[in-house]
Amino acid sequence: RVFGDPVLKDLIREAIDNNLDLVAATARVEEARAIAGVVKSFLYPSINTGAGYTAQQTSINADPPQDASGDRNFQNYNAGFTLSWELDIFGRVRRLNEAAFARFVATEQGRRGVIVTLVGDVASSYFLLRQYDSQLEIAHQTLRLNDETVAYYKVRLEGGVSNQLEVNQAVANRAITAASIPDLEQQIAITENAISVLLGRAPGSIPRGASIETSTYPPPIPAGLPAQLLERRPDVVAAEEQLIAANADIGAAKALFFPSISLTGILGGVSGDLSNLLKSGSTVWSVGAGIFQPIF
Repeated sequence: RVFGDPVLKDLIREAIDNNLDLVAATARVEEARAIAGVVKSFLYPSINTGAGYTAQQTSINADPPQDASGDRNFQNYNAGFTLSWELDIFGRVRRLNEAAFARFVATEQGRRGVIVTLVGDVASSYFLLRQYDSQLEIAHQTLRLNDETVAYYKVRLEGGVSNQLEVNQAVANRAITAASIPDLEQQIAITENAISVLLGRAPGSIPRGASIETSTYPPPIPAGLPAQLLERRPDVVAAEEQLIAANADIGAAKALFFPSISLTGILGGVSGDLSNLLKSGSTVWSVGAGIFQPIF
């Protein structure tokens, strides 16, 4: 928008939409967001539901021996809820949640950094391409002038007012100019391929907009910019968030020295007849609490 080149704006939009590095960075943000959501869920109780069916037959030859005249086949239906919850008294889960969220923010800043770099690379490569176009145009104009100069000195030589040295110098200058044209064409092709990679498409020609001479130049950067502008750099912010995550990981590791306290419970029903599963006589429940303390 600053340079006033609509072609450049279209190229930047295409790069943001299709660049493969940016797609990968966006996927990393989604991954980190999902991981942060999983870690945050550990702050709350885990409640599950399930149902099942079991059937078995006892052995009459087991010890102690079973009555062979009785029913050796058993079946049970079960359904219920289970609950487990770690009481985060010493902050281990909270610090893990803090670390996961900081890493998520860092990946988001990494994505912003990819966008900033991508826009800059597309713009700089585009202006480098326009520079090569201008140099190639100048080289062709110079070659035409060299041809006219060679023809001029040849006419002078034929007229006897010049010598062969002047003709040879003109021919040599033309050869130097002609040799620079393939190099410029090669540089143009290399730059077009580089822009194509940034755009996420197969190598090919790149459309041109306004020439460098007609482009609007951005205003000069004033002297004495405040150091606080560094805080806007995505890589600086990402490094800060990674430091926060590392510090939180240290807190979570220290919390492992302290006991881990958990609550567990189950509520449901067990019955040998499916029709009696929901009756009060089939109800089963249990509640428990546990503490785990590593010694070594």
